[in-house]
Order: sequence, then C-alpha cells, then structure tokens
Amino acid sequence: MNGIRPTAINLFKAEGALEIAWNDGRTCRYPLGQLREACPCVECRGGHQFMGREHEPDNLLRLTPKRSYAVSALDLIGSYALQPTWDDGHHTGIYTWDYLRRLCPDEEQ
Repeated sequence: MNGIRPTAINLFKAEGALEIAWNDGRTCRYPLGQLREACPCVECRGGHQFMGREHEPDNLLRLTPKRSYAVSALDLIGSYALQPTWDDGHHTGIYTWDYLRRLCPDEEQ
C-alpha cells in the first residue's frame, strides 16, 4: 500500500461517517462508531502486546460500537495520518493512511 494517499477527506457529522477518497480511485466510507472501536492506540488495544497488524479487526463493519460516537475534531498528523478527537474525550489514536486503507469496508457489504 506504499504510495496510497487520500485525495479528499470528508467528515459527515450528521450521518456519522468519515469518507476518504484515495489516489487509486477507491472511496471508503467509515462508520464513526466502528472506527472508534477500531482505535489503534495502546490504551484501546489493551496493552503493547496487542499492537500490530495481527490484532487489527478483519472487518470494520463487524465491530459493535458500545454507543454512538461523534468526532469533535479531526487533525492531520504530518502527511501520514489522522487523529480524531472523539466526543468521549479520547484523542490518542493515530489512524495512519495504511491502517485506514486496510480498514476500508468492502464495497459489497
């Protein structure tokens, strides 16, 4: 996935979704609740032993959110990631382009 970068990032607060258009022509729409449950930070993962690709969700849409979530701020981190601030105050998850692309929900679902 080297070289895959967003060309547009849109946060649809009313619809509860983040949409990213990628430079390979694909557009991914991420439900905010599931994206919050897939937070890649060490706190949400349950410790350093649960970090890495082998502990990533295999299907974002199968995650069941504990509640509905909203994003209160969305910051770019350098040229490689997004860092949302969630309405529950959580803000330590850094979602790299690579991670977000791997989480992209299948178009058939």
